[in-house]
Amino acid sequence: MEPKFFDNRLNIVKDDLVKTIREGDSVSIAAASFSMYAYQELQEQLDSIDEFRFIFTSQTFTKKRAPKEKREFYIPRLSRERNLFGTDLEIRLRNELTQKAIAQECANWIREKAKFKSFEGDENMGMTALTVSKHDDTVSYMPFPEFTTSELGVERSHSNYGVVTRPETATSKMLLETFDKAWEDPSLVDVTDAVIDSIQTMYQENAPELIYYMALFRIFNEFLDDISQDVLPNERTGFRESLIWGKLYDFQRDAALAIINKLETYQGCILADSVGLGKTFTALAVIKYYESRNRNVLVLCPKKLKDNWLTYRSNLVNNPIAGDKLRYDVLYHTDLSRTRGMSDTGLPIGQINWGNYDLVVIDESHNFRNGGDTASKN
Repeated sequence: MEPKFFDNRLNIVKDDLVKTIREGDSVSIAAASFSMYAYQELQEQLDSIDEFRFIFTSQTFTKKRAPKEKREFYIPRLSRERNLFGTDLEIRLRNELTQKAIAQECANWIREKAKFKSFEGDENMGMTALTVSKHDDTVSYMPFPEFTTSELGVERSHSNYGVVTRPETATSKMLLETFDKAWEDPSLVDVTDAVIDSIQTMYQENAPELIYYMALFRIFNEFLDDISQDVLPNERTGFRESLIWGKLYDFQRDAALAIINKLETYQGCILADSVGLGKTFTALAVIKYYESRNRNVLVLCPKKLKDNWLTYRSNLVNNPIAGDKLRYDVLYHTDLSRTRGMSDTGLPIGQINWGNYDLVVIDESHNFRNGGDTASKN
């Protein structure tokens, strides 16, 4: 058989596959991704074959994730998995809103005919090809990087001048032998069930709450992967058992945890809740957390708010959290510009070690930021 070439413009791969694939044939593909829309284009032919084998040429639909330091240097696995529901080039097909019916037909076909395998580790397969094993012949198409409508020539492609080759029979048989060896490689794992589970999400009925949570996960999953224990509150400090924590509403507790995360990650945070939402109590919960870790805390506030902050750290009957025994220091905004004398809070300004504080809480920071003239009025 003479080699044939397809530019996927004047002559396309799909037309040749429609003529080539017959009942009882076996189709073997090594490619980076699989699209259910490619299955739809060849549905009549693929429904009649005896066997369909697919090898993902690199890690896809496996539980093992790539190390964080490698992520910016490789094609994200999640992107390859999402191609199952259509690639960026198949946006027109996705916009037709026929995914549900196509997904159900594709899933049923996979259960009956297909098997998918993927490399679980760092291994990969350099060859990409589609091979049709017939009773008396072997036909192959290469390169075939993705089983998508664009590679079949039905949709536009990233490559304007790419050429797919249908080599002579001897080369096709060699490609099939290479695929057979790879298929038996112990480093390959069966991911057929994972593929089916993914496709099922396109047509199964889900509660609105599940859709909401799945949307949140899709948005924030990379962020969640990058969170380390170093930036999460240390539960061993027992800060949740403190008196101040017990007096917080749920939204204040969420704010306190978020503030701790931001402080550990970015070394700073602004709490900008509206008046009356309890910013002071939220800040006291954060202070209690850091004091539980033996950190030194300084509160900077306007002079008019002195009594509030001094009360919460004192052993007075009107202090609802006296049992937490907070020990933070209190200074005024205007104390920062002084080099001598005593603060009304009892601290000698000239003897303060400013670098000894691990956390600085600034109350009414808008006054603090507006400069000396505004701050001096407090």
